[in-house]
Amino acid sequence: MADFSISGAAAARIAEIISQQSEPDGMALRVSVLAGGCNGFQYQFKLVREKKAGDHLIEKDGARVFIDPVSFDLLEGAELDFIDKLMGAHFTVNNPNAASSCGCGSSFSLA
Repeated sequence: MADFSISGAAAARIAEIISQQSEPDGMALRVSVLAGGCNGFQYQFKLVREKKAGDHLIEKDGARVFIDPVSFDLLEGAELDFIDKLMGAHFTVNNPNAASSCGCGSSFSLA
């Protein structure tokens, strides 16, 4: 099974966001896949402090990401990236399992 990965840009942004928190120790970004969105599934990004039972922990350059087992299956081989362009900055998931996605990249469908 291919692992979930974090780009250098995403790792840097996660570390920056966490460092700006009043109590950054132990914080991580939780990446989840939820039912909904305009294509059937949507990504959720949330700062959390606790790792839940069964969570996968992915670390890169001081950034920590938690992914629950169900979401991890849907994110197999995917990469979390951070895009910073003139039109805005946001996290995005480059997901090879997505058959289609919406224009903003926050939701997807499976083949």
